[in-house]
Parts: sequence; C-alpha cells; structure tokens
Amino acid sequence: MIRLLPLLFLILPVAACRMAPRENSGEARLVIVEPGHYHAALIQAEMYPRVSPRVKVYAPLGPELDDYLNRVRLFNSRQQNPTRWELDIHTGPGFFERMLGERAGNVVVFAGRNREKIGRIVQSLNAGYNVLADKPWIIASADLGKLAAALETAEKQGLTGYDVMTERHEITSILQKEIVNTPEVFGALAQGSREQPAIKARSIHHLKKTVAGVPLLRPAWFFNIGETGEGIADVGTHVVDLVQWTAFPRDLVDYRTDIRLLSARRWPTLLSRAQFREVTGKPDFPADLAPWVKDGRLEYFSNTAVSYTVRGVHAQLDILWNWEAPPASGDVYEAVFRGTLAAAEIRQGRAENFRPELYVRPDSPALRKKVEALQQRWPGLRVEARGEEAHLVIPDQYRVSHEAHFAQVTRLFLGYLENPRSLPRWEKSNMMVKYYICTRAVDLARGN
Repeated sequence: MIRLLPLLFLILPVAACRMAPRENSGEARLVIVEPGHYHAALIQAEMYPRVSPRVKVYAPLGPELDDYLNRVRLFNSRQQNPTRWELDIHTGPGFFERMLGERAGNVVVFAGRNREKIGRIVQSLNAGYNVLADKPWIIASADLGKLAAALETAEKQGLTGYDVMTERHEITSILQKEIVNTPEVFGALAQGSREQPAIKARSIHHLKKTVAGVPLLRPAWFFNIGETGEGIADVGTHVVDLVQWTAFPRDLVDYRTDIRLLSARRWPTLLSRAQFREVTGKPDFPADLAPWVKDGRLEYFSNTAVSYTVRGVHAQLDILWNWEAPPASGDVYEAVFRGTLAAAEIRQGRAENFRPELYVRPDSPALRKKVEALQQRWPGLRVEARGEEAHLVIPDQYRVSHEAHFAQVTRLFLGYLENPRSLPRWEKSNMMVKYYICTRAVDLARGN
C-alpha cells in the first residue's frame, strides 16, 4: 500500500476511472507498453486529430512508470495548449501478454528497454497491432533476422511499423539534404577515402540534462549496455539514418552487398558513484553493473568511432556521451557531406552559439538560385556571404526543439497508418542498412 500511494497521486490528475475504449474504427487508439524512456511521454506532448484521448498503459509498477505519468500530467495541466489524455493503467506480472490478448487499441508504442524490444515488436505485429517504436529496434547483430521478419510481417499484413527518427525533422538537416541533392550546387557525392571521408558526422549526448522542464532521472538499467546497447547501437542509429536519408534518399541500398565496415573502436565514459547517484537516484551501482565497475567508477561504454563505405562512399562517424553539456549548450550534431562541386556542413560550436547552423562552400550563383527556390517553402531563408563560403540564415520560426520533433514523427506515422502503402519502400531497406551498420560496428569494436 505504501508503494501505491504516490502512484495514485500521479494517476488521479491524469486519468478517470477505467472504462472501455470508445469504439471508432476510424481513429487510432494508442497502447503504451512499459514506458521506460521519457520519449514515450514526448509522443503525447500534444493531441492529434483522429487519435482517441483514451490511452491504455501496460507496465510494471516502478519509478519509470511514475516518471511517465508525471510528464503526461504536466502536459495535461500546462497553461498553454494543455493536452487531454485519459490514461487507463494496467500493472502487474504478465502485463505484455495481457496487452496482446486484450487488443485494447490498434497502435503499440515502445520506448524503453532495448534488449527485448524486437521480440515484442514481432509479437505485436503478429497480433495485428501497428507499431511506433523508439530507437533502437535491435542492439545486437544476432537480431537482424528478427528485424527482417518484423518488416516482412508489417508489409504482408498491411500494418505500419515505424522507427522514431526525430532528427530528420531538424531544419538544418532538412536543408542540408536539399543542398546535397541539388546537382547544380553540390555536384555528385564524392567517394572520399579512409583518411578523408566524403561524409563525416559527430553526435554528442549528455547524461545529465533537463527534458521538457523536468530534470531527467535515468533508470539504473540505462547504463547496462546489454540492456540499452552501446553508443553506436543506441543514439548512433540517428546518425547512420541521417547519412542514408541525406545521401541516398531514393536508393534501395542492400546491406549485404553495398555496405563495408572498415574499422570501429569503443571507449567508456567514466562515472563516479556520486554522479551515478545524481543521475539515477540510486545510492550505489547495482549488481548487474559490476562487470563494468573498476576502481570505484563505472565504465559506461557509450562512445564509438566507426568507418565504413556505402557503395564505395567513405563515411566516418563519432558517437559520444559526456556527463553534462557546457552552459548555454546541449546535445550536438555536426556533419559534413562533400560533393564534386561543393560541401554542405552543419556546425554547432561556440561560434554558432551552440545551435546548429548550415554552411555551404563555395558560395555560388547556383546556391543562391537554389535558396531562392527554397524560399517558397521557407520564406525568410537567405544566404549570408562568409568569405569563400555561404551561411544559410534560417528564421527562428523554423527551428523546432528536440522535444517537439516527437509530435512531428507521430503525425507522419499517423499519415502512414491511414494509408500503409504510402510508406516509401526506401524505409524498409534503410532499416536493414541502418541496423546492420550499427550492430556490426559494435561487433567490430569489441573485437578490437
């Protein structure tokens, strides 16, 4: 009873008593399964047309469920544009099996533990559910077959299975893709070499952070790489996805013949007991993390550098986790794509006030003509000369926060849900390419 009291305090402002879901064959009915990551709540940061406000939640009792409920409560009670979610919560042993049997909705949302996620995705698709799943779908190369089976099942049954790739909705990445795929500006994608790759990207995340105004308390299992995955297998999926999405947006690349892993290495971010206590609320490292505790510090293997080729084009990626971002900054994504006529580069350093900015070099009449055409979609976009390069000045109204990207992905998914055949064929091959690179990079780095 002691454990249940604080949970009830969180539930009461969010949900009414349990009721049968409203029957409406034309609306999406969400089912949230074990929301162990705050991304589950961010999907509910706003309401959507033709989505029922009543949501079924199946999860064990615990701090992760508490955090999810609290975030939804804050969305429901905020002053501006409050949401209206009504949560019907089911806890206890066998919660996942109960979800499969009850068929309480038609869309399952997964955002939490990664190790067993793909098994649950496959079972949900087999049961007739559509799936919106946070990255990563798999963290081990041994599960590539399960991933292929999930994609085949979705296609054969007319269901939609979608990976939450939020970073495609960042305006600098969108514009970089536009430049890279404009031959008169960019030329053709260069091939590069191991020493001078045609594509270089760097992603930096931080363990201590605030999300949607709430200090982030990470579950202890987050630091178990057997549960969450190493850096390249987890957040690295975004970076590999952006490489494919930007450079090969229409190509059905075959991961078995078109990808070649060249090198990979891994190294840990070190956490003291005090830091672990601050970011998890746990007094000490739990027993399952003992293999990675050395000299009183946790070796969290979250950093990966990988070099590979896609159809002969050389790419170099660095996936990094630091403790905390410098003041006035946050997570970082930087990338350069080199073509035969120009290079398009996203930078996010001190000179950019720690926000992503897009540069193209050299400046050219063809670039200015392209930006003039892009102004039809993004009025106010302009070119600012910076010596031999150009800075694309992006009006603030097109800059959307990371948290807001989840609603953008969800709206896109809902469009595919209404018409599964509208999901591009490219997405299926890209899923296999992305997870092949990410999981095989882990294998290669561990071998080194």
